[in-house]
Amino acid sequence: MQNWTLSELDSGERVISERLGHVRSAAVGYWIGAGSRDEQPGEAGVTHFIEHLLFKGTPRYSALEIAEIFDGLGGELNAATSREHTLVYARVPEHHLETAVEVMSDMVFQPAFAELDAEREVVLEEIAMYEDAPQELVHDLFADAVFGDHPLGRPVIGTAEVISTIPREAISHYHGAMYVPANIVVAAAGDVEHERVVELVSRALERRAAENGTHVNVRPPLVQAPPPQLRFQRKDTEQYHVCLGATGISRSDRRRFAASILDAILGGSASSRLFQEIREKRGMAYAVYSFVSQYTDTGQIGIYLGTREDNLGDALVIAAEQIADIAAGNLPARELERAKENLKGRILLSMESTSTRMNRLGKSLITDSELLSLDRIVAEIDAVEAESVCDLAGALLAPERLSAACIGPSQERFVAALARVTPELAAAA
Repeated sequence: MQNWTLSELDSGERVISERLGHVRSAAVGYWIGAGSRDEQPGEAGVTHFIEHLLFKGTPRYSALEIAEIFDGLGGELNAATSREHTLVYARVPEHHLETAVEVMSDMVFQPAFAELDAEREVVLEEIAMYEDAPQELVHDLFADAVFGDHPLGRPVIGTAEVISTIPREAISHYHGAMYVPANIVVAAAGDVEHERVVELVSRALERRAAENGTHVNVRPPLVQAPPPQLRFQRKDTEQYHVCLGATGISRSDRRRFAASILDAILGGSASSRLFQEIREKRGMAYAVYSFVSQYTDTGQIGIYLGTREDNLGDALVIAAEQIADIAAGNLPARELERAKENLKGRILLSMESTSTRMNRLGKSLITDSELLSLDRIVAEIDAVEAESVCDLAGALLAPERLSAACIGPSQERFVAALARVTPELAAAA
């Protein structure tokens, strides 16, 4: 049964909300259809930079006043940038929703872009921190291996070169082009009335700058992914940090439920094959897992492991063997059932959070994805057959499709270990 309500304002924004009568709080998010894949090479990182600058003040509120207001509400205020959208979100006691919406609207639509140079330094420090975390950085290296020169292959955080030099005019122009009514969704969940949310958003948006247009952001699709590639970054680390995988499926692909189950079986839980075979039985890694990302027109699927040089080759072989075993159809009914229950349980438990419910609503709208009821989601998961999961493993993670990325001390030793899994990619390196 549908338990959410959707309205479209005359100005173009969409407002969606879900009332939860058992809570006293409200989560509200401004979803903007602007992500790192919308940037040109010379502005790589500007979306993430603007996310930072939204907190640095508006014509009505200074940065300190914004912080003091939300602290005074006992609320939470944060933001996030991804490859396809930006989110500014808050969670507050319900009786403070009006104040939260008023301040957030100013932040989103009328940032002053104050303290620009000081915030450059903050983002540059964030980039430096990221560079010092190979277990995180290797995922960006992997995106580059999978997508190459396409914007999906660039890091969301941007580059130090661009962040240190991009002028205020370019930042303001990008904001003006992307933060427009037709590219905005406001989502709320909790102890809220939909008509009240629409009223608050409409009133707050009346102060929006008149020059904000109605352009709809239309992204050119990824027509064809580049061939598998290898990326290596030398760093004097104790472990080799490795990602191995390929392009995946889009968020509208009907196989996405099978992909989630494959992820759970392969490396998404403590009972998953990679965790058990590589960590628990052999002690070859502390961190080993699989991951799935889905975008408008494509996706990513892969595995990560961090291990010492002595274990590198064997750990990669074990991972490849587990993928091949699933692809060959070896998926016992009990294992499939456990993965389904794990997935359904995690979804149902997460729905006890107002923030998660708000995220579900906003992300579905801003990405033009079908907003399914929880009962429908459970039914879709239950309907997935073992054959579908095995076929997907074979189609997406065949050795000839695999790209690889690694951060570690020696490229030669990594390539030698990789040759045991995908000789073609190792030979090309």
